[in-house]
Amino acid sequence: MTVNFTKLAMGTALMAASTLAMAASPATWPVSPSRLHLSTPFGTLNVAPSEYVYESRLRVDAVDVEPAIKGMLNITYAFRTPKAQIALVSINDGNNTCPISYRWVVLHASGYDLSSEFGSCSDQIQVAAKGPLLTLSTPSNEVPGKIDVYTYDGKTIKRRVTQKP
Repeated sequence: MTVNFTKLAMGTALMAASTLAMAASPATWPVSPSRLHLSTPFGTLNVAPSEYVYESRLRVDAVDVEPAIKGMLNITYAFRTPKAQIALVSINDGNNTCPISYRWVVLHASGYDLSSEFGSCSDQIQVAAKGPLLTLSTPSNEVPGKIDVYTYDGKTIKRRVTQKP
């Protein structure tokens, strides 16, 4: 009888430990799409490669954007609005302390606009669009266990810190 009780106790302890491990594991972040070329009605956004790893350049219609965006670049997400095409670009400039940042690029009939650089140094992101507001959520670099939520209204980047979903 002692053997069965011991097995039962061990099984219960093992189940409890695995449940705790599952509860403590981080949420799964989706893998971001990656492209180097985006054709839009307002021009073509593309990443011009370089023989140096961190020297690729972001271009619109074969002309480097100003101010220059250089590094290991990816066009991760794109959204269409009636008057613009908006793309999220990830930038890895080789900095090990903060390896990745982001910028929004808004292409429209009269040219393009670039957001300021933002992000929490992580490639783990979730991106959404609700009306004119674009949102990027990512693990916070400054407040462990929290999520940084960056919103962009076409002009300004705002950051707030929230609980994990």
